[in-house]
Amino acid sequence: EQNRITVVQALVENEDQALESTNPPDGGDTVAAQCSVSAQVSQIDVVARQSIAENLRLEVEDQRPAAKRQLSSESAAKSITAVKKSALRKEPNELRHLNQKAQLGQRGELNAALPGQRKCSKDLFKSSEVFHRLDSHVIRAGAELKQKCVYDVKTIVQSITQGARNELEQLRAIWVWLCNNIEYDVGGFLGHSEKLSSPEEVIAAGRGVCCSYSNLCAKMCREVGIECQEVTGHSKGIGYRQGQSLKHIKSDHLWNAVLLGGEWFLLDACWGAGQVDMQHESFVKRFDDFYFLTDPEEFIDSHFPDEEKWQLLDKPISIKEFEQRVFKTSAFFTMGLRLISPLHHIITDDGEATVSLGFSRPTTFTYEITRHRDLLHCGALEQKDSTTSSFGLLTVSHRSMKLQLLPPESDTYNVKLFARFENATTPLVWVCSFTVECPNPRATEDIPENPFLSWGLQPFAGTLGVVGSSQNSEIAEVEDGVFDLVLKTSRPLIVLCELVHPQMESDIAKCCLATQIQPDSLTCHILCPFHGFYRLSLFVRDYEKTDVKFQNAVNYLLHCKGKVVGLEELFPPDLGSACGPGTRTAKAGLSRFSHNSAMISTQQGKCNITFYNQQDFELHYVLSKKCKNSTFPLSRYIFCTYTDRKVTVSLSLPEAGVYRLGIYARITSGGDFSLMCDFILRNNSPQTRPPFPCVYSAWGKGCVLFEPRVGLLEPLSWVLFRVRVPGALRVSVVVEGRTDLKLNKSRVWEGEVFSGSGLQQLKLAASFGDSSEMSVLMIFDVKQLENEGAHKD
Repeated sequence: EQNRITVVQALVENEDQALESTNPPDGGDTVAAQCSVSAQVSQIDVVARQSIAENLRLEVEDQRPAAKRQLSSESAAKSITAVKKSALRKEPNELRHLNQKAQLGQRGELNAALPGQRKCSKDLFKSSEVFHRLDSHVIRAGAELKQKCVYDVKTIVQSITQGARNELEQLRAIWVWLCNNIEYDVGGFLGHSEKLSSPEEVIAAGRGVCCSYSNLCAKMCREVGIECQEVTGHSKGIGYRQGQSLKHIKSDHLWNAVLLGGEWFLLDACWGAGQVDMQHESFVKRFDDFYFLTDPEEFIDSHFPDEEKWQLLDKPISIKEFEQRVFKTSAFFTMGLRLISPLHHIITDDGEATVSLGFSRPTTFTYEITRHRDLLHCGALEQKDSTTSSFGLLTVSHRSMKLQLLPPESDTYNVKLFARFENATTPLVWVCSFTVECPNPRATEDIPENPFLSWGLQPFAGTLGVVGSSQNSEIAEVEDGVFDLVLKTSRPLIVLCELVHPQMESDIAKCCLATQIQPDSLTCHILCPFHGFYRLSLFVRDYEKTDVKFQNAVNYLLHCKGKVVGLEELFPPDLGSACGPGTRTAKAGLSRFSHNSAMISTQQGKCNITFYNQQDFELHYVLSKKCKNSTFPLSRYIFCTYTDRKVTVSLSLPEAGVYRLGIYARITSGGDFSLMCDFILRNNSPQTRPPFPCVYSAWGKGCVLFEPRVGLLEPLSWVLFRVRVPGALRVSVVVEGRTDLKLNKSRVWEGEVFSGSGLQQLKLAASFGDSSEMSVLMIFDVKQLENEGAHKD
């Protein structure tokens, strides 16, 4: 870069000499003198072009990071020619001043002529960490100077740049000092106090407005020989009104451009120092490194210079383009986000607008939608909790975020997007803003609020153990009021579900959910009793880690617009968290279930559920129904047979409806019974079924009732009893008298017994061992005669 500048300066000096040596004598031929000058200048021009071309070839090979643009020999020649023509029109003593001024304009023109050649700040330094030592020194030195009341610019610059090894480090020292020692003068901006003008006043007070920052920056740079320009223009800072036209409005902001290694860079110490809280009319000190040597392609989203050349873009944009662009905060760029659509403020299509962002690192998003407010910088800069807006659907996939907006009315809306890295514990920060104009809203049903950031499978669900879902879309259409969701898991999890509908109360919502927890999957059964949209949210944690909190893994929007489930068809209200066979039953040694699903439907009103009790636990069963009309307790409609390790639970459901069957086990001796799982039984039979006999504790393992299989017998009839009772010495049926059953070759006790008139119950009893006492095994009821005395034998 030094060689390139030397060539240009040498050219100007040679032109000076040429003009002096060719001044014609009195009465000489002026035309001849001018021709001589042109010939000499042309010769110098050729030599200069060759020198610059050679220098550029060497620079390309060297690729020095201090260079910001590389010039071709053609564009360099144009630059020199421009100097040449100016030199011929100026007096020799003006040429050095012209050269200094020309460098800025020429470099801007050259950069525009070479698209794709401009280097960015990353070519100068990979990250701000390289300045850690320097930044620490500047902060310490600044505090010491402030304590000593040193306000002289030159003294401050000498102190803070001490130890800086090059122009880049000198500039960095100046930037860090400005950001840490000057606060934005909110009172001066709002007119509550007088704005400070001189650099010494600004330094002494430690506050100033944008021109104070830019002026100080330029003055401090001059102290160390860095060329620095103040740039005027528009910014989307405080006071900016979204959607306003800036075409005829005077610019209101200043920032700086600096020349490093022959390249122009942009920086804004005012924006780097912090943010203004307009709600409280105060300055929030927050160092923002993004505005130090910001790349022009990113800087243009918030800063529009009055002079086009200071955009430093290969293809400069218009003021109208600047107005329409989506506003991006520094966090947008530092988080590596990418705007997929829209690039400008948007108008809804059929009442809907879609926003999409890309990202390279797992990121959490949320949004805020409000009716249009003039000022861009109003409202929250952070979101500690997610939004509860019901006017959009936010979904996050592996590498992108999509937000579908459905404004409720015809109006203009402001939308703010917030984000944070997935594992961060800090609040979500504002990353971009845009306006949405909705001329014709879509007629839609109310969408439930979603406080859990996004719809669909959460992008971090994999870390929670959820690796797949049976539902591919974030919106599911529900048919016949019934919906099943299955999540695939990488390890045993436990799940909790939440179902929300704008018109549904929480006690009804509980009767709409049933979950089945298995080692490699989670199943959620959902019933929809109302039309419209539902929010289904699932929360998971590791099965064994009882001290860990549940975390949201899934949020789906269910749409039910056809048949709905009647309130009387909902699940029983006392369901446990684990329905059907699963992780809990497997751990307890209950296996090989005849029904693997939690849902059992019967058309005859009866069914058998079988499984194996490997640990030989004591079991207990509970049958319940929300409303029952049966004469007998529901415990009479369950009959259990336990032979060897096999358990058979027989059910005879008294009426149509939905039942809950709870299976309990006593895991520890003397301990309480623990729920193993629930089954949901849906009886579609209108027939009334009889109960089973009432069973007593003496009916134990190995006992089998073959006949009769009902507990309500016909009166005045002979009933065949066939029963197996291991270890029994005598088995009898006691009614008005006692009838002993006989043991056949198959070890089955059998015999016929007269039921009687129904005035007395039939008791099946047995004696064991040496005891002559009979233990009651079970009791049978007999139907009452409709007209006693009508039947006489």
